[in-house]
Amino acid sequence: MAVNEQDFLAGYDPRDYPAVAVTVDVVALTIRDGALHLLLIRRGAPPYAGHWALPGGFVRPDEDLATGARRELAEETGLGGERLRRVHLEQLGSYGTPDRDPRMRVVSIAHLAFAPDLPDPVADTDAADAAWLPVTALAGRQLAFDHGRIIDDGLERARSKLEYTPLATRFLAPEFTITELRAVYETVWGQPLHAGNFHRKVLSVPGFVEATGASTERGGARGGPRAKLYRPGTARLLHPALLR
Repeated sequence: MAVNEQDFLAGYDPRDYPAVAVTVDVVALTIRDGALHLLLIRRGAPPYAGHWALPGGFVRPDEDLATGARRELAEETGLGGERLRRVHLEQLGSYGTPDRDPRMRVVSIAHLAFAPDLPDPVADTDAADAAWLPVTALAGRQLAFDHGRIIDDGLERARSKLEYTPLATRFLAPEFTITELRAVYETVWGQPLHAGNFHRKVLSVPGFVEATGASTERGGARGGPRAKLYRPGTARLLHPALLR
């Protein structure tokens, strides 16, 4: 005899199954002083007290995953309103190794976030410190949980997405020069690029950028001509791609 859904739910007991908690962790990237920086917090309480960790926490019962990730990012950076909405945020991956958290079975849904000019972080009540750290300075630091793996995955995602999407523009102000765009690629990829070749490639990709008709107020550092200003175009994918 078939059981209708109402009767099934009335007799359903979730305690029949092991409890699994869900958290969000955020790999937040920005460019400061010409270097790629990652937001980390130093844990103030066990587990992993004193270790550096990604900003994150348990998902609240009334929020979805993206909302939880944005809340955690806002709590650590003080961002809100329109500035928070301008942050690019996407799911990076799920991490569920049974022993990744010594407290209980915890599955983390990691997110990747990046934006220009993200403010200095403010450590919340359960953190001893919070800081933007250069990606090049992460080696040798003690990281909590499996956050080293999550960071590696986030950096590779960011570097690869710059090849085939226009997301490099999300590291910049609404209007920018091609030189500033090239600096983003060089910083994230960690290698110098030929200025002339990069300029030609960017302008040859349909919809990557579009000219604003304006230019910088001043010329280059050596008194060169004023540079043209561009804004993001309408393309969602770059074809041809800008390969590393």
